Amino acid sequence: MREGLAPAVAAVRVAVRRLLTEVRPGAVLVACSGGADSVALAAATAFEAPRLGIPAGLVTVDHGLQEGSPAWATETAELGRGLGLDPVLVRPVEVGTGGGPEAAARTARYAALTEAAGDRAVLLGHTLDDQAESVLLGLGRGSGPRSIAGMRPVDGRWLRPLLGTRRATTRAACAAEHLPYRDDPHNADPRFARVRLRTDVLPRLEESLQGGVAEALARTAELLRDDLDALDGLAAALTPATSSLPVDGLAGQPRAIRTRVLKNWVGIPLTAAQLRALDALVADWHGQGPVALPSGRTVKRASGMLLLAGPDR
Repeated sequence: MREGLAPAVAAVRVAVRRLLTEVRPGAVLVACSGGADSVALAAATAFEAPRLGIPAGLVTVDHGLQEGSPAWATETAELGRGLGLDPVLVRPVEVGTGGGPEAAARTARYAALTEAAGDRAVLLGHTLDDQAESVLLGLGRGSGPRSIAGMRPVDGRWLRPLLGTRRATTRAACAAEHLPYRDDPHNADPRFARVRLRTDVLPRLEESLQGGVAEALARTAELLRDDLDALDGLAAALTPATSSLPVDGLAGQPRAIRTRVLKNWVGIPLTAAQLRALDALVADWHGQGPVALPSGRTVKRASGMLLLAGPDR
């Protein structure tokens, strides 16, 4: 690290180098929206990846949701080429309506990134601030512990080196390297729940609790992921690959293990009510009838076994 390097630039480079050194992907693409987080990530990757012998390119997705977005995608691609990244790809997408505008844009974006990446890993510019917002969104939705465990630094092909880096640091890194970036107007639109968390809820929490809230939320997510991964591993070891599941042994397991085994075993998404009904066949058996599941499947208890039936079993 050369003398006089701006601290923010150094911090982003160190974060990228650590994750690339840990994972050692064969090749990577930086997903760059043109915002400060992904531009700082692209610059750091362009510096660090060649030193690790890792080919690095860039892909930018044009969602077509704002006037002038094709021109900005072109400028982002030019920035990538100027950084020495290769290949540099632009992927226009059509955003649907399913799940609301945020979810639809995300679905279209990840599909385009997957297609562009091929067998390469994809670096994403999510920061510690994004992680904190994700934890709060999960808490507000009450959708279970996995939803408040946040994003993983390594999640299959998706790599997030900046989950321990603050958003202010990526902006400072761009300023120090004179890198242009764009603030997406959607990131200031209060119609979106994440924006309201970012601009209103988190600042109020930081003020009320005298700072450190974002870091604490990110740290909580990391600890929770460790616990959930351990429980998932224990449940996987107890899950048979058959259409019958012995009740003996499972009934004595903690509920957190039982329900994971049951979800693994049926192999399809379940509602909370369906999972409770399945668990009752194990832990609160009093002669109740079969439990109806999606896709025409049913589970019944007979002779100390749970039996899974359905059109594809």
